[in-house]
Amino acid sequence: VESALALVHSRFSTNTFPAWPLAHPYRMIAHNGEINTVQGNRNWMRSREALLATDLLPGDLDRLFPICTPGASDTATFDEALELLTLGGYPLPEAVMMMIPEPWESHESMDEDRRAFYQYHASLMEPWDGPASIAFTDGTVIGAVLDRNGLRPSRYWVTDDDLVVMASEVGVIDVPTSSVIEKGRLQPGRMFLIDTSKGRIVRDHEIKSELAAARPYREWLDQNLVQLVDLPDRERHLGGDETAIQRQQVFGFTHEELKLLVAPMVRDAKEALGSMGTDTPVAALSNRSRQLYDYFSQLFAQVTNPPLDAIREELITAVCGTIGPEGNLLDPTPGSCRQIYLPHPVLTEAELARIIHIDETGGPGDFRAVVLDGRYVVAEGGAGLTSALDRLRDEASAAISDGVSLLVVSDRGIDAVHAPIPSLLAVGAIHHHLINEKTRSSVSLLVESGDAREVHHVALLLGFGASAVCPYVTFEAIDGMVAEGQNGLSQDLEPDRARRNYVKACDKGILKVMSKMGISTVASYTGAQIFEAIGLGDEVVDSCFTGTVSRLGGVGFDILATEVAVRHSLAFPDNPEERAHRTLEVGGEYQWRREGEYHLFNPETVFRLQHATREARYDVFKQYTALVDGQAENLATLRGLFRFRTDLRPPVPIAEVESVSEIVRRFATGAMSYGSISAEAH
Repeated sequence: VESALALVHSRFSTNTFPAWPLAHPYRMIAHNGEINTVQGNRNWMRSREALLATDLLPGDLDRLFPICTPGASDTATFDEALELLTLGGYPLPEAVMMMIPEPWESHESMDEDRRAFYQYHASLMEPWDGPASIAFTDGTVIGAVLDRNGLRPSRYWVTDDDLVVMASEVGVIDVPTSSVIEKGRLQPGRMFLIDTSKGRIVRDHEIKSELAAARPYREWLDQNLVQLVDLPDRERHLGGDETAIQRQQVFGFTHEELKLLVAPMVRDAKEALGSMGTDTPVAALSNRSRQLYDYFSQLFAQVTNPPLDAIREELITAVCGTIGPEGNLLDPTPGSCRQIYLPHPVLTEAELARIIHIDETGGPGDFRAVVLDGRYVVAEGGAGLTSALDRLRDEASAAISDGVSLLVVSDRGIDAVHAPIPSLLAVGAIHHHLINEKTRSSVSLLVESGDAREVHHVALLLGFGASAVCPYVTFEAIDGMVAEGQNGLSQDLEPDRARRNYVKACDKGILKVMSKMGISTVASYTGAQIFEAIGLGDEVVDSCFTGTVSRLGGVGFDILATEVAVRHSLAFPDNPEERAHRTLEVGGEYQWRREGEYHLFNPETVFRLQHATREARYDVFKQYTALVDGQAENLATLRGLFRFRTDLRPPVPIAEVESVSEIVRRFATGAMSYGSISAEAH
């Protein structure tokens, strides 16, 4: 067989189970790396299916659905989306640039036409983010692109007889060095392309300049993209008789959180420093009322999947995004970028008011917003909570049918009868419901949240589908601390500056969370679901967090409703005089407090450990270990719930156990890459 090009991948899978159907190359690509946002990318592609239409693909497009095959690898999913774009009329290089754009958001020296190209296409599709070197071909052109971080190597040689070799390392085939006329490596965000029909290499600048000049992208953006700052100021008339303290009590605020978490964000415009790890029970095992956010753990990069340095590599990160309906992905028009540009994912109350009242006189037109009631009757318990979630789903569907393009879930207006639906639960329920209906891309989902205050909370809301978050109770608490000069905040601090500092701290914190998974942009992080649930039951996960791993099972809607009711009763007790002298709970999650959360390391255990080490008392040390072990068994840790089963079979005599020196003979240092460097592969 003779061919002008060849695409080869010599390695087994590292992030999916090795199987022949997942072997590279696929129809159009071979891939070295990981698409860390693939869960979100799949969801967004599914939601776009209802809007797809093109004359280039004859017949009923329903036969193509789902575009992304369930259970396939990240590479297979990427390949399927890329093939759709090319069949729908996009040139292959343009389709690749849409899916893996170079960092344009903070690139001040980038050509304006190229910046407009990327900004326009950002309104069509979110980036497929992660460390990735992707080689692609349609049989005529062949090329490769590197992720914006450059976290995967790609080197190339060009010889004097027009042979081009690109691989993840040099030396994959024997090439006489005397014949090499050019050596290079693919730069972050850059593209390398060979057009066999023209018989030449097409350089990155030429590719992108030609595509950027193909349409008047800057003109389209200037005419259609709406800036949040340009929207007119609006007044919101908010009723409600509850006090600020009652609102904070209902949403579980504590003095500790305000002092250790919120105040430093306002004062320093960044998160406070803290040690890793915790010695408190996971939420499902805690005897206290815990926020739904506490049932989730952030995933992080590991094995062959490196994190990025969001501080030193700030140029390649971005927290901006757009809200508004998407159009037909296969028919890019000037109206495709008719959206609202948000510089930050955290909104102030004034910014949210502009969006909620966007369809009133003086607004840009074309946008309609509706506020969904994120409350339920607390006395109805789990049944009332699930009924309220069903109501939110129905109201969201009805709003979209009525032409609404912006949904705002708000839990304002709590009282003695109504309690807030946990914001994360409401967002997840609506997001996945609309994905299933294939209407999610027709609307943006924002949340006016009383329970969000930490970076982890905001990251979860974004990760499960919210485009922006307004933590209004946190802003109210900030105003109160500044007015009283509490927790190190100056009374001279202006409310607007306090909010800007908090938003900036959230931006930095979100970048920190994303960078641990090698993700660079909030646009690609939104809806990516890069979390694992710990202690949530299947009924909750399947209903509101579809696709999220919850290995242990756990609590259902009844328990979640009970936890909400516990917090609600602090603000609205049956006997109001009972707690008339109390304000917020002390806390005790981060530091031990007598009335706070349970800690493995408490004054008693710490005293015994210190006493044992200072006095060299082994008997006291055994008392310490007994206390810690006993506490672990007292629903403090998951490992404390395990028991060794010694009654199943007799123990193996130690003489029959293979020695360490013999076991290590079978160790191989190639680890995950052994398939590519083994003798069999060469």
